[in-house]
Amino acid sequence: MKKIKRLLAGTLAVLFLSVTLSSCFTQTYVVNDGAQGINKVEQRAWYALWGLVPINEVNAKSMAAGHENYTITDTFTFLDYVIGAFTGIVTIQPKTVRVTY
Repeated sequence: MKKIKRLLAGTLAVLFLSVTLSSCFTQTYVVNDGAQGINKVEQRAWYALWGLVPINEVNAKSMAAGHENYTITDTFTFLDYVIGAFTGIVTIQPKTVRVTY
């Protein structure tokens, strides 16, 4: 019986970690030739229901300030995790969108 309880506890721990840490990722999009300089603009995108429903719209094209070559990076920063630890209680999660041109 103890082995079954340990197996169940281990399975639940792995399931919990896979669900809570599944959003640890970075996506990079290169537009035309990509970033030619070091100018960066960041905005925070907000999502409800743990990332399923967008609350605000982040427009990367307008963040690029008219440049035709830029790189977009969607990532979760340390600050996003800290904010999400508090706002996650009401299912609100932030994500940082960075445009480099």
